[in-house]
Amino acid sequence: MTISAERLLDWVFPVRSQSYDARDAILYALGLGLGRDPLDAADLGFLLEDRLKVLPTFGVTLATPGLWVKEPELGIDWVRLVHSAQAATFHAPLPASARVTSRARIVSVADRGAGKGAVVVLERRIESELTGLLFCTLRQTLLLRGDGGFGGPPPVRDELPARPEREADAVVAVPTSPRAALIYRLSGDWNPLHADPAVAASAGFSRPILHGLASYGMAGRVVLGAFAGNDPSALRHLAMRFSGIVLPGDTLNFRLWREGDHIHFTAHLGERLVLDQGYAELNGESTPS
Repeated sequence: MTISAERLLDWVFPVRSQSYDARDAILYALGLGLGRDPLDAADLGFLLEDRLKVLPTFGVTLATPGLWVKEPELGIDWVRLVHSAQAATFHAPLPASARVTSRARIVSVADRGAGKGAVVVLERRIESELTGLLFCTLRQTLLLRGDGGFGGPPPVRDELPARPEREADAVVAVPTSPRAALIYRLSGDWNPLHADPAVAASAGFSRPILHGLASYGMAGRVVLGAFAGNDPSALRHLAMRFSGIVLPGDTLNFRLWREGDHIHFTAHLGERLVLDQGYAELNGESTPS
């Protein structure tokens, strides 16, 4: 069955609701590796309930639409799907506990051509169920590798400000635990690719791989620590492209460039680029930690 841009753009997602509390926010932070040094006061601010700050990227785990790509009516070759990029705009800090709703819609469908795949962008808005306050707007870019050539419009490349041509302003190494994927999955992503060695082997990997959204959260934490005094309210926008596989136990080496309130970044494993086109915006008057 061939995918249809019209069918995808008209797809109606049910409104999802979820309650979370301090334990959920802390578990998410542990899944990103915070607390590696249990005496690090900066990390403890995200790990202790009596002073809890919630990482803004926690929003990507809330009230997800589930495996909608498997709906037969959509005709997606979901086995060959790749999560290629993630972005979020943060409108208000997440409280330590809340009941939230998520409203999702497909905002664009593009055709890379036969044998090259299709690109679908899913938008989700995370709001307080009680007050309607908008916490964040999420944009997930999916590469449907088996669904190109359906006759849709070509992709439009996002135009980001140019990265400075100089040495990085900050370099941060983030070691990941061999247990990182087993912890991160407890925040709601139960894909066995990240936990079951047999499933990972069937997909061509030597072992379970780390969730892309775990790397995304780590990038947000690095930006907050390097340029925003660990203040979660300082992060306005965070975007990146996933360009390589990360395994639990790997060390991500971030390079960051700051131009005013704009941050560019990449992450490498050795010489291999795994996070590309990283871009963050800070709210005004953010200062280095």
